[in-house]
Amino acid sequence: MLRRITDNSTRFLGWLFQRRRVRLVDTGKPVKANLGAGLAVAPDWINVDGSLNALFASCPRLIHAVLYRATGSRTYYTFQQYHSILEHNRFVFHDLSYSVPFGDNTIDCVFSSHFLEHLSHRDGCRLIGEIYRVLKPGGRVRLSVPDLNYALSLYTCGEKERMLRDYFFVDSHGSYYARHKYMYDFDSLKNILIEKGFTEIEKCTFQQGKLPDIELLDNHPEDSLFVEAVKPSTVGTL
Repeated sequence: MLRRITDNSTRFLGWLFQRRRVRLVDTGKPVKANLGAGLAVAPDWINVDGSLNALFASCPRLIHAVLYRATGSRTYYTFQQYHSILEHNRFVFHDLSYSVPFGDNTIDCVFSSHFLEHLSHRDGCRLIGEIYRVLKPGGRVRLSVPDLNYALSLYTCGEKERMLRDYFFVDSHGSYYARHKYMYDFDSLKNILIEKGFTEIEKCTFQQGKLPDIELLDNHPEDSLFVEAVKPSTVGTL
């Protein structure tokens, strides 16, 4: 019941603020956005997420203590770790199935790990288009998703139940946001990136690539597909 109330509340608030745009202050440093961040963050990144953690990140320690129990974060973090992540990093609450909350051509780098698969195919394509919109010409995106080829390999190895449980279906009693709604291999993700206008599309490996801070941000090395792409510098000619 609590999980259902939490999901419905964040979905309603996400709908309510779907058109918001975050004002960015020019600090002379690259502007880096971590989309669907959860609590996997790195210094100097703007962490965008549609969770209660992001919504109440700037609140006092007492509120964090309540959230720590309500959101299930205690499964993965001590309270001190949880509180420190929220207190010392910048979070923006936003439902990314609607849009990315930045203006056109304002972001230098975008990172997103194990989030795209939680959107429908239509919403995922829209998100990639939104990433293209907010990136500056020459800006770079790095996407990490569960690799469809890896998931299918489990079937051929006799681990059919694991394949279905971990990649195609999620316990119906879990959070709405935890469900996988689509899966990608390199070719399918590359085709969407091309369609949206990206170039220099590369399949990368764990913590290997040209995006900054991937040694801090990359996770799930065993089963992930890592892809980087660039918004052309001459976008006006497309």
